[in-house]
Amino acid sequence: MSKREDALEIVRSLGLPKQQQNERSTLTLLALAGLSEADAWSRVSRPLLRIWDIMGWMREHYGKDYAANSRETIRRQTIHQFEQARLIDRNPDVPTRPTNSGDTVYQLTATAAEVLKCFGRKNFATTCAKFVAQHGSLAAAYSRARNLVKVPVTLPDGSQVELSPGVHNELQRLIVTEFAARFAPNAVVAYLGDTADKRLVLDAQLLKELGIPEWNHDKLPDVVLYERDRNWLFLIEAVTSHGPVSAKRHAELEAMLTGCPAGRVYVTAFLDFGAFKKYAADVVWESEVWIAQFPDHMIHFDGERFLGPYPRRGK
Repeated sequence: MSKREDALEIVRSLGLPKQQQNERSTLTLLALAGLSEADAWSRVSRPLLRIWDIMGWMREHYGKDYAANSRETIRRQTIHQFEQARLIDRNPDVPTRPTNSGDTVYQLTATAAEVLKCFGRKNFATTCAKFVAQHGSLAAAYSRARNLVKVPVTLPDGSQVELSPGVHNELQRLIVTEFAARFAPNAVVAYLGDTADKRLVLDAQLLKELGIPEWNHDKLPDVVLYERDRNWLFLIEAVTSHGPVSAKRHAELEAMLTGCPAGRVYVTAFLDFGAFKKYAADVVWESEVWIAQFPDHMIHFDGERFLGPYPRRGK
């Protein structure tokens, strides 16, 4: 294997998160170990390196020339995690050096260097396991932290799911718990996306009954509710950074739902009135707007109906 492949295996074995299992991190590790392609792992050293020095090593020994503005990415997306995982120390020569100093340097810890020196030997696995047992797995720590801040959602049937943290998923939670309770009280959740897990809730059988083939599931809006009594399908976009149900989006969904026998109710949901004002001009006519800030009210884009599906255009 190449040194890059070796280093990637080490990064994985030491429990670094997937976001650090990449070329940037492996080359950073090799620079901090002072290893070129031809060097044996037993020759690991512990030079004191600035990020500029690390980038220079990548360029000279591995032909990887990162742009100057990549320095901050290396610091934030690799060096920071290496510190947390106890692979490196910052400013071991002058611990009082200011954090933002241009002279800030990084060095492999002595224990991390010993792990690297064992790579390819029979004792690598046990040495690596001891290091992780002593310092912990950063991937596991990050996973625990993410789970602690999950957004719990109680579905209309009483079951619970957990959305990944974030403003967008908080709005989706409010759609399910607040909007549905007021405007679709007997509806079931046919589809609920997640910024981390696109298909968090997906009732494939119900969607099939509604004439929505499996290959179109990824094209659905953020939340889809179905109310069987009225045969209404609520197609709801949660808008925090992307656009509302626009004329273009409406046309795309209508084309996808040509075989759906249910009446469609298009809804764009916002967290507050300020967000609504930002996108109001793009909301398609014959649709609804719900603002979580005022959960008991709806804004109806057209005076023909209060709430409900409109006749299909062209019919």
